[in-house]
Amino acid sequence: METDRIKWNQRYESEDSFLGEHPSPFLAREIERIKMLTPGFAALDIACGEGRNSLFLAQQGFKVTGLDISDAGLIKGRKRARAKGVDIDFRRVDLDSYVLEECYDLIINFNFLMRELIPSEVACLKPGGVLLFDTIMASEQLLQTHNPSYLLHPGELRRIFEAFPGVILYADETCCGDMPTTRLLFRKNENNGGKPNAISA
Repeated sequence: METDRIKWNQRYESEDSFLGEHPSPFLAREIERIKMLTPGFAALDIACGEGRNSLFLAQQGFKVTGLDISDAGLIKGRKRARAKGVDIDFRRVDLDSYVLEECYDLIINFNFLMRELIPSEVACLKPGGVLLFDTIMASEQLLQTHNPSYLLHPGELRRIFEAFPGVILYADETCCGDMPTTRLLFRKNENNGGKPNAISA
């Protein structure tokens, strides 16, 4: 939507690094396990913003595609990628209408929620592929200022992924503080079928 593009352009233009230049702590913590698990190195960064996580993955050897609606965020991402000598395929797309068609070994979905997109993300994972999810959970305070459609409920993320053929390798929720979050690491079945097998590490 055009209003979303304008909103995020304004946010990314308002300061040098809206979310900082360092990767998500969850991604940085799990990167070695991810590299051992993924069948290859094709990665997709959903709603990549200024590209901090895309850049980190590219520096770890992944061939990264980053999707976002913001021109301003992607311009910053491309500049930083050139400065660091890595090649990232940044694409400006509206995820409300964009169709995921390519297959990936790794998909990351951070600070973004579109529930109806999650099945497509899982479908685009190669057998044995890994998906990391890290986004905001609802709280009384956030419900006063945020659209509830963009906030997960406690336990919801686990319930969503338990329906897919694969294993939940890690699931965690931080309910305290100003920004409660939920994180999950999911691996698709290597045979691309079978019953879900959800466990928590």
